[in-house]
Amino acid sequence: MTLSGKIALAGVYEHPTRWAPDKTEFQIMAESAKGALADCGLELRDVDGLFAASMSMGAMGIVSLAEYLDLRPRHLDGTNIGGSSFVAHVSHAAAAIHAGLCEVALILYGSTAASNALAIGTGLGGGRDAGASFVTPYGMTTVGSYALVAQRHMHAYGTTSEQLAEIAVTMRRHAGLNPAAKMRKPITVADVLESRMISRPLHLLDCCIISDGGGAIVVTSAERARDLKKRPVHLLGCGEAVCHQELGAPDLLSIAAKQSGAQAFRMAGVSHDDVDLCTIYDSFTITVLVTLENLGFCKPGEGGAFVSGGRIGLGGALPLNPDGGGLSSNHPGMRGIFLVIEAVKQLRGECGERQVADARIALAHGTGGTLGVAHSGATLVLARA
Repeated sequence: MTLSGKIALAGVYEHPTRWAPDKTEFQIMAESAKGALADCGLELRDVDGLFAASMSMGAMGIVSLAEYLDLRPRHLDGTNIGGSSFVAHVSHAAAAIHAGLCEVALILYGSTAASNALAIGTGLGGGRDAGASFVTPYGMTTVGSYALVAQRHMHAYGTTSEQLAEIAVTMRRHAGLNPAAKMRKPITVADVLESRMISRPLHLLDCCIISDGGGAIVVTSAERARDLKKRPVHLLGCGEAVCHQELGAPDLLSIAAKQSGAQAFRMAGVSHDDVDLCTIYDSFTITVLVTLENLGFCKPGEGGAFVSGGRIGLGGALPLNPDGGGLSSNHPGMRGIFLVIEAVKQLRGECGERQVADARIALAHGTGGTLGVAHSGATLVLARA
């Protein structure tokens, strides 16, 4: 099955806030909804499919959100698979539209993680999973799990802290071109290595920032999108996957992106060489490196060399996270929605100084949960109409 030419991302909006102690999650979502609908020339009454997740939404959260927005959707999806949720919501919306369950899908996220002083990454990695008592009985933290992945990669392939630092430096350079980014002051590899150690070998600047924020995406049929305000972006392929510990020792370096990425490429009918830019979840620098390997942009063990020498910077062979990513632009707890928003804006040519020249095809990949324990992956291949 191919989605090429059938489903379009018609409107996007990234909430400008990085610090909003005066707002609620739902308020940020509502303001983002207004922005995305205005972006494509639709109104709230046109929405008949609602998709959302947040750091605090419970089982009935999607219903409460519909009430808050005064919406009466005929299709609801509150899927929460961590930071990749909103990347997955795009493919869920596409399936719902294709099946005739809705015509205009609105995807929302809002968070006040920073103003609520929410510890992201340093809290217990097990979350609310009852099985976590057996998986992490001594209180493994999220950053600790990612540090194990980094240590394993270094042990197996000789990857260096300097190579990981190059990722952080590149993201900060991109953030310097993004007026909305939270952290814009340039950094060097030495700055990363001299920042305090959080969980060896990950330094402070190897870790994502914490911010408030939110965003919205409008998905509809390509046929309807043709008559809307902005040039649409087409969904070519998508994939979802999950990794967990199963029985026995887990392979720390094989992640869900391997499965979800292969499915998305197969559905899209494009190759890695066709991709002009990537937006990849960068909770930590090691997340980027192993994701690129598992997506197939380089072979296992080659990630350290792949991210070096300017390859993932603007003007390089594969520009990555031109907005500055979660390492420097924003990371309000669950960052997947911003991966899609930035990819759409890049394919429209709307990104000013950080614009990737002649961007035609973009890959967005979200990771949710914790590498090495249990996590999800969701991949989209998007194209300029």
